[in-house]
Amino acid sequence: MFYSHVIDDALESKVGKQGLHRAALDRELANASKALDKFRQWKADGTLPLLSLPGARDDLAPLKPHAERFAKFEHVIVLGTGGSSLGGQTLVALKDQGFGPQNGRPKLWFMDNVDPSTFTELAARLPLARTGLIVISKSGTTAETLTQFLTLLPEFEAKVGRDRLAEHVIAITEPSDNALSRLAGRIGCPILDHDPRVGGRFSVLSLVGLLPAMIAGLDVAAVREGAASVLDPVLEASDAGDLAPAVGAALSVGLARERGIGTTVLMPYCDRLGYFGFWYRQLWAESLGKGGNGTTPVRAMGTVDQHSQLQLYLGGPADKMFTVLILDTAGKGKPIAPAALGGDKTLAYLENRSLGDLLLAEADATAATLAKNGRPTRVMRITSLDERVMGALMMHYMLETMFAAHLLGVDAFDQPAVEEGKILTRQYLAARVSSTGHRS
Repeated sequence: MFYSHVIDDALESKVGKQGLHRAALDRELANASKALDKFRQWKADGTLPLLSLPGARDDLAPLKPHAERFAKFEHVIVLGTGGSSLGGQTLVALKDQGFGPQNGRPKLWFMDNVDPSTFTELAARLPLARTGLIVISKSGTTAETLTQFLTLLPEFEAKVGRDRLAEHVIAITEPSDNALSRLAGRIGCPILDHDPRVGGRFSVLSLVGLLPAMIAGLDVAAVREGAASVLDPVLEASDAGDLAPAVGAALSVGLARERGIGTTVLMPYCDRLGYFGFWYRQLWAESLGKGGNGTTPVRAMGTVDQHSQLQLYLGGPADKMFTVLILDTAGKGKPIAPAALGGDKTLAYLENRSLGDLLLAEADATAATLAKNGRPTRVMRITSLDERVMGALMMHYMLETMFAAHLLGVDAFDQPAVEEGKILTRQYLAARVSSTGHRS
């Protein structure tokens, strides 16, 4: 296992009345076990290609030429929203911590919103003649992504010319006659197939997440190896009791049912897991929030949110479950030399300690303080963070979400409320055009 998963401090025996009783956890786990045959069947009959991706390699070779070509650009813009963006951002954060690319790789910019000011600045600041553009929309009809694309296309054409536009663009969409495929076809750029059976928020192990990761220089086969290390035991198990993703789901659903815990907080103590929190937030919320079911995911960051949200977590309503995700950073960073303290005895606790020592101490202290104050807390630990570990963590949470959906009796793979909003958006745009007599 690339991570450990301890739920002791989320149980009634450790944190009191807000914790889950072991018998309730066992009931949920017994129900979760019933999902195992369903998962195996989904893989066997191809209903859920997600479950075949960790073991696949033959689809990676065709991506390599595209990744190598785009790696020669100075910048690569990725257009997409939700699952078309967050998975790639999460993986690329392993290589780019905000200070730019490594080893001559391009800087990747994930544009997942439609603020006009941001796009004006983007077009003005980036050297578009030395920039690649990846456009991702599973359906090929996502209004935000199409508008982003149509906004940037004239800017690119002005810099590189119509004849060379195709060299700068790749489109990823399902193989159908849709708006994105038609736009890409007119440009003549490559169109890569997005499997229509892989939902956007579950697509990180597909080309949607892996092509940006390859461009950034990640070992994407290792990402899938890490994912397989979590998935394979699930597919081979006859009982869910010892499966970390099932235990996590049973804990969360059990706490919601038995203790009214309606919020689940994920708090990693590692900057490179910052986007992981955003990715998890969409995965959990959009998959489970149906028919009055689900819990609200909150993304927090240690140590930052010890100075903002932690007061609420400890002194506010006892209606939250916490997951503290801890990277072992002991001894990481330069130790503080005794001479640097200038003889100030109030700083003696920092002598020969490093940033990594402080980060780990604060993570452990936060987890212990939450539990001491009766807040259900599970702790996940990793000794390092690389492609395999990230793949394992992502597979854990995708499976945990699927187990939770089974326990709640909802479909993890649809999003009816989101679709309703998309329909209304188009209606409002049409009404604005009608009322003004022109497109504004």
